[in-house]
Amino acid sequence: MADTPGTGLAAAGPDVVIVGTGPNGLAAGVTLARAGLRVELYERDGQIGGGLRTTSLFDSDVVHDICSAVHPMAVASHFFREFDLAARGVELLSPEVSYAHPLDAGQAALAFRDLDATCARLGRDGDRWRTLMRPLAEHSTGIVDFVLPGQRALPRDLFAPLLLARGVLAHGTRLTRRTFRDEPARALLTGVAAHGLGKLPSVASSAVALLLGHLAHSRAGWPLPRGGSARIADALAADITAHGGVIHTDAEVTDLAELPAAKAILLDVSPKGLRALAGERLPRRYARALDAFHYGPGAAKVDFLVSEPIPWAAPEVGMAGTVHLGGTQAEMFRQETLTARGVRTDEPFVLLVDPAVADPCRARGGVRPVWAYAHVPNGDSTDPGNLVRDRIERYAPGFRSTVLAQRSVSASGMEHYNPNYVGGDIGAGAMTIRQSLLRPTARFDPYRTPLPGVYLCSASTPPGPSVHGMSGYLAALSALRREFAIHTSPPLGPATTSMFTEHE
Repeated sequence: MADTPGTGLAAAGPDVVIVGTGPNGLAAGVTLARAGLRVELYERDGQIGGGLRTTSLFDSDVVHDICSAVHPMAVASHFFREFDLAARGVELLSPEVSYAHPLDAGQAALAFRDLDATCARLGRDGDRWRTLMRPLAEHSTGIVDFVLPGQRALPRDLFAPLLLARGVLAHGTRLTRRTFRDEPARALLTGVAAHGLGKLPSVASSAVALLLGHLAHSRAGWPLPRGGSARIADALAADITAHGGVIHTDAEVTDLAELPAAKAILLDVSPKGLRALAGERLPRRYARALDAFHYGPGAAKVDFLVSEPIPWAAPEVGMAGTVHLGGTQAEMFRQETLTARGVRTDEPFVLLVDPAVADPCRARGGVRPVWAYAHVPNGDSTDPGNLVRDRIERYAPGFRSTVLAQRSVSASGMEHYNPNYVGGDIGAGAMTIRQSLLRPTARFDPYRTPLPGVYLCSASTPPGPSVHGMSGYLAALSALRREFAIHTSPPLGPATTSMFTEHE
């Protein structure tokens, strides 16, 4: 077991124990340590971060992001706005084109950070795109702050839920086929909706499209951390240890009884993980509710080491950090719906990231990493290498000849890497209407479990997936109120200190 020590407060025994050091576990640790509590975190892997890990796979000079790579929420969420990654030396780099969607015959749709530039390329759908996105961008903070607390508080910006409701009605049903006249605009929005990992169209996926879609046109766009996603995890961990926290790595926890005595325990684990840790301690009704929690489609990932930039048939796609490979709107509706039903297809939706577009230091001597995953049925064990390579080749003829090395991880293998990804579900639970609002069960406080002092703080709680830190932050606030009678949110900024030198 390797420990990262803090200032020594934990020597007296922890007030709080956190299992898991994904972005939410780390966000919870920051919040609780800032409140003056003695915090200890346990991570089964040798490296912290969960979905925020970066490492060399093939070439010691070239690093790959193992899970997440692009982080619009690391700028937009309330937690990260207060934490302020930029002030801590984490540089978030934004490509001119947030995302692109290539089509056949060398066509492509591009989502520039500049909304007007995007609209200018969408022809007769340009005004319709502007009508959809501009109001969302003008009320961006209100929309993010309404969605990310899990819609459990009255919105400060009353227009935010109205704008979302209008957009969801237009794009979450079959009516979305009529919203845009031409395929580029249709595909551009549908590709973002596919981030919801579920059938298309749907209310939940349309909410994802509106949230992520309008952020693509913000000043920050869809940024990548210089040097890789681990920079975010490192900044969070540094703040925890600076405020007395201790992080244990290579420290797998298989039962709650293995943890040291503490007044509060926060678990950055899936409902399946909670069941395993708690054993027979959970009340039957709650245990049955956890067992009924539904997991979504899996992600099957392929990391490539390539010898040159991707040879896109539409060269302007090379300006985008993120590329959606899904074909037409109709093709994505069909493929994503079949995948959600557990049917494997030969042309799945593929999300690709070319980090060196935004961060040239990721390419060394012309060699660069490419990150891609396909949506597949939950638990699928098929090697995705050829499948993903063929999808890229369709829109970038000659890509195969640039591949120097590749590593494939099936959906079932993703769960082996991170048990929170049950069946390869990187969203930690299907984003259906019900599970978007009631994660993981129908409880007034979704973070609090029936076990005294035990809280769930993973992406299986509201607001759900993405690197926003809000699930951990909100779970920590719940624990502060109930276990420590602390009702004031601690300051999180880099220039501030903890609320107390040590919790009394």
